[in-house]
Parts: sequence; structure tokens; C-alpha cells
Amino acid sequence: MGGREGRRRGRAGPVAGVILSAVAEVFPVRGVFAISRGARTEARVVTVTARADGVAGRGEGVPYPRHGETVDSVLAQIAGLPAGIDRAALQGALPPGAARNAVDCALWDLEAKRAGRRVWQLAGLTSPRPVATAFTLSLDAPEAMRAAATANAHRGLLKLKLGGEGDMARLEAVRAGAPGARLIVDANEGWSVALYAALAPHLARLGVALVEQPLPAGEDRALAGMARPVPLCADESCRTRADLPALAGCYDMVNVKLDKAGGLTEALALAAAARAAGLGVMAGCMLGTSLAMAPAVLVAQGAELADLDGPLLLAADRAAGLRYDARGVHPSAPALWG
Repeated sequence: MGGREGRRRGRAGPVAGVILSAVAEVFPVRGVFAISRGARTEARVVTVTARADGVAGRGEGVPYPRHGETVDSVLAQIAGLPAGIDRAALQGALPPGAARNAVDCALWDLEAKRAGRRVWQLAGLTSPRPVATAFTLSLDAPEAMRAAATANAHRGLLKLKLGGEGDMARLEAVRAGAPGARLIVDANEGWSVALYAALAPHLARLGVALVEQPLPAGEDRALAGMARPVPLCADESCRTRADLPALAGCYDMVNVKLDKAGGLTEALALAAAARAAGLGVMAGCMLGTSLAMAPAVLVAQGAELADLDGPLLLAADRAAGLRYDARGVHPSAPALWG
């Protein structure tokens, strides 16, 4: 099993006959994962196990500093849950974020295992199929990103982490390294209005299929009056259904991530609400293991795009990890989740 499982801290408590335990785990990254806000060499996650009647369900949350989360704060949130809580009550007991996500997914998994069914059946979904996923290229110098693009050109859909000065050179380099691949650009709030305006005319020419979160969250209204030669996707600006009204006229899609939404329960509701509002859906992820990706594969069913490559960026994944092949990422086996 991947990860330095000896490096753990945990807290536990009873919840409606269910015993919750939460531990911190560390999974090294293959190389360095860099975005506009910084670089990481390991993924720090919180793993929740929900036990009842000799059955256990698991969920994983990835604390996100962008939202003020740390491993310790997430563990504390989980430890503070009241006895007698269930998935419905959980939605109001914790705010959207990694803690609620890990518990929500663990309870889904436990419910499925106790019922002898799959989560997709309990959620009223159709049987999931493999989903094509983007593969992320970290923010780097243009020549390094070109080399990474060349090495991964066979994947077909590449996601570039960009973030400011030199991004035009990075775009050109990646396109040269993978001339046949579709491209997603993720600025992670790293562009200004002026930089987006300067880059926008070149995006379609370079075969970019989508741009994620070009401007800082809160500055989205500036996009309403600007040309959008390729679709724009809200990421940091969209966590839950409550954020959708403010995005009208600014974006074409929303990136649904379990750690932002606070679990599979809200993620499925957000995806449905986005579609009802005329927005496309991208199923995304934080830097986590297959346990974090497994419920996201259900969100990705029917989505226009998916970015569920977290395990591919790790040096080692969990046991019974998700299968990735030419068809994309496959739904999980019960031994992993769901």
C-alpha cells in the first residue's frame, strides 16, 4: 500500500450507532506538483472510516489551504460531530469542505456495504462506465512543460497549470510537444483581466478546449462583458449550489469537486443544478488517492469533461486503486469504495 501510513494522527467518536475514526496520511507525489499558488511534493489527506455491525466504509478528504483548511482543522471538525448524526444532518453540521466530504463519502460507502448494493444504486444513478480523464502538467518553464507534453501526448487530453508571466510561451510549448492533444488551461486565479484579454485570441488557435478560473474568485463579473473564444469554467468561484446565481453570464461550465462541495451528496446536487441552469459540468479533483477519486467517478458520469488524474500524479496509490487505461478511469471495485 502506498503512503507513509505510520505518520498518522486520529480522533474518533460515535455517530448514530456508527463509529467514526479519522486519520491523517501522507502520499508522496511523483516529482513536484506545481500550480500558480505553490508547489507540493506530497499529498496530505484525511481518511475517515465509518464502522457499524462489523462493516466499514471509507472516505478521503484533501484539506485545501485556499479555503483555510489544514489537516489538523479537518480532524478537529470531524471529532466535533455530534452523536446521532446521519448524512442528511451532516450537510448542516459541517460547512462545505474536506471534513464533510470525507465523512459523507465514508457514510455512503458504509450504507452500500451494509445494504449489499453499490452507491450508484442507492443514489438512483445508472451503472457507471469508464470516463476519459485529463492528465495534468504542472506549472514549469516552457521547455519542461513541452517535454512533459511530449511524454504524455498519447493521453489525448492534457490540462496545463498556468498562472501569469510567460504563459503564452508555455501554451505554445505544450502545443508543440503534443500537437494532437486537446488542451485544458487552468490558471488557478492567476490571471488579471488584462492578461486574459491578451491571451484569449490565441486560445482557439492553439486548440484549447476550456479555460478554468482565469480571474480571482470574486472578480468574476469582469468576464461578463469580455469575449470568450473558448468556454470558461468556474472552479474556485463555485463550491456549492449557492454559488451558481453569481456565475450567470460569466462562465459556461462549473468544476464540481467533492472537497469543495463537501461530499458526494452535495456534488451530485450541484451537478444537477448546474445543468438545470444551463451550465456544463466538469468533474474535478484535488491531489488525492483513488479513494478520493472513486466517488468523483460517479459525478463524472455524463459530464462534459473530467479531471480525475490524482492517483496518476502520486508515487504510490492505495491498495485496490482505480484502474486507468485507454478508456479512462474505471469505476471502483467494492474493495476500494462504493
